Order: sequence, then C-alpha cells, then structure tokens
Amino acid sequence: VPEWPTLGNTDYAFEMAISNIRYGEGVTKEIGMDLQNLGARRVCLMTDKNLSQLPPVHAVLNSLAKYGINFQMYDNVRVEPSDQSFLDAIKFAKKGEFDAYVAVGGGSVIDTCKAANLYASSPTSDFLDYVNAPIGKGKPVTVPLKPLIAVPTTAGTGSETTGVAIFDFKELKVKTGIASRAIKPTLGIIDPLHTLSIPERIVANSGFDVLCHALESYTALPYNMRSPCPSNPINRPAYQGSNPVSDVWALHALRIVAKYLKRAIRNPEDREARANMHLASAFAGIGFGNAGVHLCHGMSYPISGLVKTYKPKDYNVDHSLVPHGLSVVLTSPAVFAFTAQVHPERHLEAAEILGADIRTARIKDAGFILADTLRKFLFDLNVDDGLAAIGYSKADIPALVKGTLPQERVTKLSPRPQTEEDLSALFEASMKLY
Repeated sequence: VPEWPTLGNTDYAFEMAISNIRYGEGVTKEIGMDLQNLGARRVCLMTDKNLSQLPPVHAVLNSLAKYGINFQMYDNVRVEPSDQSFLDAIKFAKKGEFDAYVAVGGGSVIDTCKAANLYASSPTSDFLDYVNAPIGKGKPVTVPLKPLIAVPTTAGTGSETTGVAIFDFKELKVKTGIASRAIKPTLGIIDPLHTLSIPERIVANSGFDVLCHALESYTALPYNMRSPCPSNPINRPAYQGSNPVSDVWALHALRIVAKYLKRAIRNPEDREARANMHLASAFAGIGFGNAGVHLCHGMSYPISGLVKTYKPKDYNVDHSLVPHGLSVVLTSPAVFAFTAQVHPERHLEAAEILGADIRTARIKDAGFILADTLRKFLFDLNVDDGLAAIGYSKADIPALVKGTLPQERVTKLSPRPQTEEDLSALFEASMKLY
C-alpha cells in the first residue's frame, strides 16, 4: 500500500462541491413545486426589507401561494450582515422549526439563510463553533441540514453555489465567516429576470465581485502546494487553491465579465448583458467556491468592517457601508501587481481577456499590465478613486493591516506570501487609483 503522501505535508487532492443550479427566464415560478416535491410543511422565506417590495420576492410569493406552501417570512436581513443580524435570523429559524428554507436576495440574504439553517439544525452549538479559525473554532459540520433553495437577485456573490457565509464580527471590526461544504444550498434558482430590477451601482459593485472571484481563484496558490494536507477528508477546506476544474469556470466567468459587465451597468434594459452577468456570477462561484479567493478578499474584510461614514449611491440602507464588491476591487490593481511574479503567465492571460494588447508584452511586466488594465476598467465605470475616496487615510493603514491578519483562510491562498509590511504597502498603493 503506498504511504500517505507527505511531500512537505502539502495536499495532493482537490474536491469539487457545488449546489445544483437551474437557469432560465421566469424559472422562479417553479419554486412552489420544488417545495411540494420536497414534502416541505413549514418553509422559512428569507429576504431583506427593500427586496420584500420588489418583483423577485413577489414572484416567489405567487409560486408559494399557487402550490399552497405554508411559510413564514423573515425580511430583517441586514445588507452586509453582522454577527448580531445572523443571531437574529438564527433565533427566528430555531423558533420556527422549519423543514426547508428559501433565500431571495443577494449574498447577504443567502449567507444569512445558510447560517440560520446551520444553527437551527445544530441547536446546542455555540455561535463561534463553526466560525472560521482563528476568530472562531472552525469545527467541521457533521449535522444534517434542511434543504435550502437560493434565488439570487444580484449578479455578484455566487453565494447560491458555495458553502461560505460571510458576516461582520462587530467586536473585532472585521469580517469573517463560516466555510463548509455542508452549508451550500441544495438548489440555486438563477432567474435572469431578477437582475432587471437592480440599480446601476449595485450592478457595478456586484459585477466587481464576480471579476475578483474569477481573477483571485485563477491566480490562487495551486491546491497541491497548500498545506497542511488534511488527515481526514472532512477537514479539507472548502477553499483549496487553484485547480484544473475551478480554472475552467474562473476563466469563462472572466470572459463574460469582459464582454458584458460594462453593458449591464450602462444600460439597465440590456437583457442579454444582465442575463449573462447573472450566469457569470454562478460560474465564478463554482470556481472560487472550490479554489478560494486571496488578497483582494482578505484585505476587503477590514475595509468593510472599519467603514466610518461612507454611504454608497443606490443602496437604501440606514447604516454606513462599503459594498462588498467595491471593497474587493479597490485593492485589485495593487494586489495583482504584487502577486504576478509567481504565475506571471496567468496574470498576463487575465489582462488579455480584459482587453490588454499583450503581443509585445514581456512576461516580467505581467503584474504591471494587469494592474493597468484593471485601473482603466474601473476608471471607465466611474469607480471611487481608491480607499481615500471612501474615507480612509494613511493613518488607518495599521488598523486595516491588523484586520487582514486573521483572514488566513484566504490570505494563505495568495500565490506570494506576504509580510505585514507588504500588506501596508498594498493598502498604501490602493489609497489612490488614478
């Protein structure tokens, strides 16, 4: 029998886990039948206050009514959830004793619903038991969960395909999350009609999330260089590093973004562009949900968590927030200039897909070329000019670095290891983009 591979204790395998997905215009009307097929008697419908008034939720309600599905609605989801908002939803879920869940919304709603399902299914667990280490205990999920059907209304997080739920941990002013294959939705219903009710800036910021999901998972540390190798497959992380299957999805998502994101933002009536971005979001989700993301996301969590007064256009919220996609994309030029020395050919390929002319490019300029391409892309879409434009200054850099350090689940997937000094330099380079 061959010995367990020990090559410096790096992993030797990767695993593909995704939700089932169903795509089609108007497909939301099937959800009542799905719940009937599951034999669901008590359904929890989660959404947020804004969406509860909009067509996507109405479409779901109509289908539930048509098939006589008994449900309770929770519409108190917070946009960019916090530990407290997760706990409120968990309390509702525990009290309702539901046998199925439906989440209608963006990543905030779908992630909140995943957490509610998890803790209602594991009622004796402490909240920190499943939260990623080093902030929580990062225990593997061994309890069976109830079916969850996710209906994404933004073309961004890809949360309908992944086993990850992200929230702001208020006490530490940092975002963290729960990552386990066990919490991924049973089914993602991708109905491109839902993207037609999204305002322009939300389309833009959600699209930037797709862009970074694709770029980060394609350039992440390869799965067979990640350590430690798990002693049991249940401990193999959801985010495993770049791998041949995720690569296919990430590259394809990047091509769709290059072709359709600007169109989807500039013209809300462009159904083809918006439908394609909705699909790109799921494609990138399949890619990063298994490969993982790295520095743009690791650094984005304190950028969101430490927000002071910034309130974005088109977001109807009562608290200051940096939309997730914006917090991720603002560091992307600096990050890819930094990581490119490891897999320059991948960075160059990404730049080419995004429109750079690389015919005369030198491989050692890959990072510079990709950074430049990204800057141009963002400038064309009137994105805020760096971290300074959303309220940060040099004085905030130590706190931003401190908030990045606990994000090891993602920062360790950077193809190039980084010191605290490196992180400081990356934040500094991201203060101004243009």
